[in-house]
Amino acid sequence: MRLSQFFLPLLKENPSEAQIVSHRLMLRAGMIRQQAAGIYSWLPLGLRVLENIENIVADELNKAGCNRVLMPTLQPAELWKESGRYDSMGQEMLRFPDRAERELIYSPTNEEMIVDIFRSYVKSYKQLPINLYQIQWKFRDEVRPRFGIMRGREFLMKDAYSFHIDVEDARREYAKMYDAYHRIFARMELMTVAVNADSGAIGGSLSHEFQVIADTGESALYYDAAFDEVRSGKVQMSGEEMRGLYAAADELHIPDKCPVPKDRLREARGIEVGHVFFLGSKYSKAMGVTVAAADGAAVTPEMGCYGIGVSRLVGAIIEASHDENGVIWPESVAPFRVGIINLRVGDARCDALCEQLYDTLGGYMDTLYDDTDARAGEKFARMDLIGLPWQVVVGPKGAEKGAVEVKYRKSGEKVEMNTESVLPHLLRGIDPLAQDSATGAG
Repeated sequence: MRLSQFFLPLLKENPSEAQIVSHRLMLRAGMIRQQAAGIYSWLPLGLRVLENIENIVADELNKAGCNRVLMPTLQPAELWKESGRYDSMGQEMLRFPDRAERELIYSPTNEEMIVDIFRSYVKSYKQLPINLYQIQWKFRDEVRPRFGIMRGREFLMKDAYSFHIDVEDARREYAKMYDAYHRIFARMELMTVAVNADSGAIGGSLSHEFQVIADTGESALYYDAAFDEVRSGKVQMSGEEMRGLYAAADELHIPDKCPVPKDRLREARGIEVGHVFFLGSKYSKAMGVTVAAADGAAVTPEMGCYGIGVSRLVGAIIEASHDENGVIWPESVAPFRVGIINLRVGDARCDALCEQLYDTLGGYMDTLYDDTDARAGEKFARMDLIGLPWQVVVGPKGAEKGAVEVKYRKSGEKVEMNTESVLPHLLRGIDPLAQDSATGAG
């Protein structure tokens, strides 16, 4: 994409309404625009990140054997009355009549609707287990929406629901989803801790929250140092072993009853990005769902529920990965993997070299080419603000000898190399600059 054709409305000053880093940088980098309290339009740069996150989530769930569906954002209120949850959600749930005076609900979550779909088609244990998921917009009418998309009223969520013939099978699926969540967040280069959690309004008897470690996190976390050791690669653990580690948030941590020695107990701040629940038969029983077991008996299915805040993850990644100049995107979710900066638009050599790089790199990765006539300082500041992992800088002196400067945004390291070397370096998917600078490459 050529920057001259890309809609990127940047803000020069910090927005006064932005209280946290992610909200401030998302507004400044032209990723979102507020339309109403807690409701945002996603602009091209932000939407590219959102879609990349969605693709990672969907890819891992598909590999785990889940089936993707898409449910409507509006639900008939009768389903919530049937489950007994109609009154428990309170004013957070948006309700309104259609023209025929049938009451509708703007979906805050989808347990009732997925149970209604399930009971219409699944009648036998032979059709189990099954896990259905969607990535869809939700709405909860927060009293005080704040922190941008981190606590908005409208948000994009992945919600999955599994059905099982017995508790043992439901717990097996719970473990499988727990492991899938760790893979999802690892692909986004996020440090996460799965803490024992309260099931809240969803209900259920087993629950874990996945918290991203960030200095600006809203929850206080307490966890076994083994989590850090696993993330650093010093220790290898199975998912079952990790689930046995101690981790708790806020009031669920009771110091006098903590089983972890003080020298092994770690404290941090966390941002919740995912939640897994073992629901049991809470919804299937309330809505009268049964399937035929192997002996012909009618059995109420056991359920699991698994959520990920897809839009919230955008903010969480920024909170965990930024500096004073802007966002630092992990390569897997970045809106573009590389930005080409032409320092002298109109110079024949610079233009030709940039076009060559744009064609070459663009065939392998998402590439943003700054072909505008802005000043060099403005170009550098803009590229740092939007946080692309790599910057390839083309100036008159380098172009004369067929060389460019490559900058790795995360470390800030820069190295000069010939044009032919750029693509192989970027395709490695790691930071080659430390090695290059050590060996004198370029």
